[in-house]
Amino acid sequence: MGLLSDFFHNLHDLDKLIAWGGLVVLICIVYAETGLLVGFFLPGDSLLVTAGVYAGTHPQQLSITTMILCLACAAIAGDNTGYWFGRLTGPRLFAREDSRLFKRKHLLHAQAFYDKHGPKTIVLARFVPIVRTFGPIVAGAAQMDYKRFLTFSIAGGISWITSMSLLGYFVGQIPAVKQHIDKVVILVIVLSLLPMFIHWLQERKQTTGSAEAAPRPVHDAGS
Repeated sequence: MGLLSDFFHNLHDLDKLIAWGGLVVLICIVYAETGLLVGFFLPGDSLLVTAGVYAGTHPQQLSITTMILCLACAAIAGDNTGYWFGRLTGPRLFAREDSRLFKRKHLLHAQAFYDKHGPKTIVLARFVPIVRTFGPIVAGAAQMDYKRFLTFSIAGGISWITSMSLLGYFVGQIPAVKQHIDKVVILVIVLSLLPMFIHWLQERKQTTGSAEAAPRPVHDAGS
């Protein structure tokens, strides 16, 4: 319980989390976010960028090359775990009731994303919070050909890990950035949450529009 409490205590401060858990905690988070239903709340893009910055400023403690290789493998392994979970559970998962750690609406959002983009979802979902957790599960439930899935999974995993990590690594080398690294991390977190906020606004707008468009009951004038 001590390690678990330390993990959640440091989760709000990614720099401290990386210093505390190193490469091991990074691998666990990336795997959980891409392979486990309960991982949708974990930091993804912000963690990778922060890890890249950390690797650039603490090369003796965290090698950027080793980090990218290990995290790419973790992302691909997580994807495959989600795929086979979805393939084995199938329709039963969509009929599952909401719980504290599972929201059916997240699964339905990922399904809508998959229906729109097809197999490319496996690559595109890497850069969309929540969808990257549920996308592989939907692909498995839809019985997507595994060899095709694996190809997209490898391409998406490598591109996501490499781009986010190197972004943080090279940005962290800029002297002006080093002096304000805390502000940069906050900016990255905000930017990573922006797609979720935009999606929430669009969903709210659609809900409001549907409610306004719904026919109102006609009352009898004599009643």
